[in-house]
Amino acid sequence: MTLDDLRAFGANVDEGLGRCMGMEAFYLQLAETIKTEQGFDKLKTAVDTGDLDTAFEAAHALKGVLANLAITPVQKPIEEITELLRARTETDYAPLMDTIMSEWERYCAL
Repeated sequence: MTLDDLRAFGANVDEGLGRCMGMEAFYLQLAETIKTEQGFDKLKTAVDTGDLDTAFEAAHALKGVLANLAITPVQKPIEEITELLRARTETDYAPLMDTIMSEWERYCAL
């Protein structure tokens, strides 16, 4: 994975690098760890089983990681589901989860 790959994906690399004090290698190392992040599976399982408390915890943790690195295409739907879960909104979360998982899989392919 390169900075150019991340830019092409839609990440705000300059913002993420700023949070990593401009250290490209450190930023890329952190960005790579998202590919093995267990929170996505935890979120999906919790949403699928209706465990909104666990789903919120997983989404909130993912939101922080993704926002710090400015991985925008995955970050935005995670932010949306986090706020819906925070409010305990009764809704069909499946379409949003499909978007999240699709973007995460696209990210993992980088």
